[in-house]
Amino acid sequence: MGASWSMAEESGAAGPTGMADLPEGCLAEVLARLEPAEICRLARLSRAFRAAAAADFIWEAKLPRGYRRFLGRVLPHPGAEDGRNRNPKKGSGSGSKKELYSRLCRPTLFDGGTKEFWLEKHSGGICISISSKALSITMIDDRRYWNYVPTEESRFHTVAYLQQIWWLEVDGELDFYFPEGTYSLYFRLHLGRASRRLGRRINSPQHIHGWDIQPVRFQLSTSDGQRAQSKCYLDDPGTWIHYHVGDFDVQDSEVSTKVKFSMIQIDCTHTKGGLCVDSVLVCPKGFQLEKEMPPLCA
Repeated sequence: MGASWSMAEESGAAGPTGMADLPEGCLAEVLARLEPAEICRLARLSRAFRAAAAADFIWEAKLPRGYRRFLGRVLPHPGAEDGRNRNPKKGSGSGSKKELYSRLCRPTLFDGGTKEFWLEKHSGGICISISSKALSITMIDDRRYWNYVPTEESRFHTVAYLQQIWWLEVDGELDFYFPEGTYSLYFRLHLGRASRRLGRRINSPQHIHGWDIQPVRFQLSTSDGQRAQSKCYLDDPGTWIHYHVGDFDVQDSEVSTKVKFSMIQIDCTHTKGGLCVDSVLVCPKGFQLEKEMPPLCA
């Protein structure tokens, strides 16, 4: 039916009256009640829908509540920190709200390239990934224990690789103006060191040991007193896994929320090694992760 509207409109032929004949303002009111993906699909039907779908009030409502408080932080100078994001004509304060929504849906590095921000395009929920280089890792400067290794399997093209250590402690924090909602926090980890040989992915198990003796303990706390923790035995070498630390609630987007998080295995009766620490992910609860699924943690 949408195709017939579009063809009739483009050719100027007379036809039955349909939704595309409604005033642009009425169409915009209808579109405002749909999800972003549905709005974009309808915008392809005809010029009338395209014009209505560009209304600022539609996309203003889809943007995260309180977005102006963090906009300057994640888009201070578009393209300055990441060569993939160069569009000098569409800064953080110019262009339409639809353009701004589209811009925020594209992953953007901030805080010196150690964090990445994007909107989940279907819901408008915010996601933040934090590089291993933004984390505090015990003994990270001693190359007998840790090394930063390049890889295309990370958003940040680098992961922290542990060869062997007695005391594992990885800490981090994020201070951000989160919109209201419930958020989940994950560590993205991998046992073994992946590489490519003759076009095939291979995983070296050379240093993997110690993770089946005692579980790793994950925990988080927020500036308003929320706490969560879990523990897991690290398993499944060769697979990137999101380990679920816990959830936290944000009730006021006008107040900055500081989240502290950690991963600890400090049983010094044995060494452990062969671990890649890629990043920490903060996303809306229920967010569809990649192919990696969080294991069941206690």
